[in-house]
Amino acid sequence: MPDFPLAHLAAVAYHLPSGELTNEQLSAIFPEWSVDKIMNKVGISARRVVTENEFTSDLAVAAAQNLFKENNINPADIEYLILCTQSPDYFLPTTACLVHERLQLPSAAGAIDINQGCSGFVYGLGLAKGLIASGDVGNVLLITAETYSRFLHPNDKGNRSIFGDAAAAALITANSAGATIGKVVLGTDGKGAKNLIVKNGAMRFPKTADLSVRADIDGNFFNDNYLYMNGTEIFNFTLESVPVLVKNVLKKNQLQQEEIDLFVFHQANKFMLDYLCKKIKVPADKFFISMERCGNTVSSTIPIAMKHALQEEKIKAGSKVLIAGFGVGYSWGGTVLQF
Repeated sequence: MPDFPLAHLAAVAYHLPSGELTNEQLSAIFPEWSVDKIMNKVGISARRVVTENEFTSDLAVAAAQNLFKENNINPADIEYLILCTQSPDYFLPTTACLVHERLQLPSAAGAIDINQGCSGFVYGLGLAKGLIASGDVGNVLLITAETYSRFLHPNDKGNRSIFGDAAAAALITANSAGATIGKVVLGTDGKGAKNLIVKNGAMRFPKTADLSVRADIDGNFFNDNYLYMNGTEIFNFTLESVPVLVKNVLKKNQLQQEEIDLFVFHQANKFMLDYLCKKIKVPADKFFISMERCGNTVSSTIPIAMKHALQEEKIKAGSKVLIAGFGVGYSWGGTVLQF
């Protein structure tokens, strides 16, 4: 068997936009939801949201600049850029090309967008790991960036209480610095596509002038120009798929659950995470939740939570961290990071 270069997650950083939507503001818009009710329901007190002139590329550039500054990284050393987003600046060109130019990365560096949601960070790690293993590149910049707030109908109190905008950046390198990326487990089930979707606005269904809101059979309000989420179906999918994902990640990495020092899942909402923690039987002190001040930032939740865990010294040298992303698609993925 040939020896392949090991991929390491060397550093993470993130950026939050300047706008903010607090529970007090939401309660003023939707008086039937008190501040305490919102907090108890989703575990979020505030979400950061883009202002009129902030876009995905702006968040992505800021996150990368934070990564470079905090870790003394030279942009000239980046050989490949992977940008994960479902809210690109344009249909074309790729947002990655715009970010590449603004960061002044080498012209010899590749740059691509990947369209993936809540599992996007894990998918990006898998792709970066493959690039490192090929021997073609030694340093990959992975950025996750979303402006989901622009997908939300003003009257959609459920989704407005959950989602926030953000970007995160990570350096994946062949050097031995940071955490070794273990074997990655991925999964897809397109039958669930209809349960989390922005139906109008691309090629199949153009946007319409209709701004009215309808309710589905489960009481979820939606308009096809905006994001629709069937919360019941998403919850059921999560409870069915994530425990199996964790089991498969452990098996593929030849580990027992007791050997994992910290579990960092996609920060969907606190209710769902608490339920998963109990179902998978993870001790509460090993299950990291960090979303109160930023909300569900889609593909950026895992790297943001990991950054907080590092700052709080929940992750130390020698820690084994199991990360798991799951959501829109349906799509899911997980791996173990050995620090």
